[in-house]
Amino acid sequence: MSTALPKEKSASFPPPMPDPPTPSSSCLRPSCAFSSAAASSTTTTKRESARRELIPQFPISPDASKPRHHHHAPTAAYRSIRRLIQRVAAAMGFDKEACSSSSRLDAAAAPLLPHHGGGGGGGAHLSSQPKTFANVFIAVVGSGVLGLPYTFSRTGWAAGTLLLLAVAALTFHCMMLLVATRRRIADEHPVKIASFGDLGHAVYGAPGRHAVDAMLVLSQASFCVGYLIFISNTLAHLYPIGSESPASPLLAAKALFIWAMLPFQLGLNSIKTLTLLAPLSIFADVVDLGAMGVVLGQDASIWLANKPPVFAFAGPAEILYGLGVAVYAFEGIGMVLPLEAEAADKRRFGATLALSMAFIAAMYGLFGAMGYLAFGAATRDIITTNLGTGWLSVLVQLGLCINLFFTMPVMMNPVYEVAERLLCGKRYAWWLRWILVVVVGLLAMLVPNFADFLSLVGSSVCVVLGFVLPAAFHLKVFGGDMGWAALVADVAVIVIGVALAVSGTWTSLVQIFSSSSNV
Repeated sequence: MSTALPKEKSASFPPPMPDPPTPSSSCLRPSCAFSSAAASSTTTTKRESARRELIPQFPISPDASKPRHHHHAPTAAYRSIRRLIQRVAAAMGFDKEACSSSSRLDAAAAPLLPHHGGGGGGGAHLSSQPKTFANVFIAVVGSGVLGLPYTFSRTGWAAGTLLLLAVAALTFHCMMLLVATRRRIADEHPVKIASFGDLGHAVYGAPGRHAVDAMLVLSQASFCVGYLIFISNTLAHLYPIGSESPASPLLAAKALFIWAMLPFQLGLNSIKTLTLLAPLSIFADVVDLGAMGVVLGQDASIWLANKPPVFAFAGPAEILYGLGVAVYAFEGIGMVLPLEAEAADKRRFGATLALSMAFIAAMYGLFGAMGYLAFGAATRDIITTNLGTGWLSVLVQLGLCINLFFTMPVMMNPVYEVAERLLCGKRYAWWLRWILVVVVGLLAMLVPNFADFLSLVGSSVCVVLGFVLPAAFHLKVFGGDMGWAALVADVAVIVIGVALAVSGTWTSLVQIFSSSSNV
């Protein structure tokens, strides 16, 4: 799917023509008056055509300037058929080079984006503010929210809430840095920037694209590892199997469920075109919202019946742990440029994005705090496993497992694009996909705790992708024109981001290895 307006000019407008001579206004004959009006109308039409051709900001569809008739001319029908074919080709991925940063998964990450294959011809094909709000919500909210109550049990309810608000504000700031950087480059150079990777290439050349691609691939693969951890831990909680003290982590109950899923995942991930799986993104978000509603309802009833002891603030190490989970929960910066490109009112995109992030932060804070207040120190890494064995609880947990199971092939697609481009010359390679799926499965078997893994991914990959790279790109493009305050802000984000990535990654790894030794 193309996510930026095309730079090509309309082919239906003729080149500018010289103005015809204007008849004398002193002629009072009807024929002269008629000739004068016709000449004036012709001059106005030609000037309007010339003016439209010289406007570069918002290209007009080739058929937009033609009068509407009750019948369609052959050329119009031909163009309609050609555009339809182009849209189908774009949806199937045949219209562009494979690249993890080319936003080919826009339909999966933001299903409400208009599907027009780059041929949009005006605001009617762009996203309204409500649609932009919904797409931001869909792009950001994911399974990471289910690990927030456990994170609050580590950081404290007050510290967890403050962390979420701070991360939401910083994520919004860095998203707007990307938007401002893309706008500056687009104003100065006629280059198409449709994605995060395109922006990296425009700012730093090939190294910039490679850096973005590497972070996106690591994040996408890590999300899929988290999916398998969530599914296997949930199923092992609902249906305990195997030995309680297995000889190897590869034989534990969660590992047995992952081994059982692998053959089906190998088949799903062998599909070349995953366009048909994109609607599952909407199903996934509906299930997530339903699960959050059920959990909040049960949390409130349990908290009113029994209020366990809780605390507000924890130590620095726990704060770093919570920071990683919070960054993971707000990860969605790769979608901000496609969303801004498709916004009908780009001047109000920042306000819409800010409103969306504030709403998500408030929802996250309520969900995390209520889960911790309800279960206290007994809060588990996946909050749904704290629920009872009633049919509604089981239905919600199984629904989450099903949607993550079918979402995994879509999320792995960028990993395949980069791997096949680097190792197989962009050719489809089923064996390479199978190797990557097995590696992801093995990693999921070896990580015991869902929230621990969220903290590791958030501290390492998501901090660099969401904070460090946007500030570095903005500093490179605006460096000579920024005031001291903006310059210090960009440098501070880069330095703090690198420091948090190093310290947070170390803290998360220590927690993961200590949890593994206790299993």
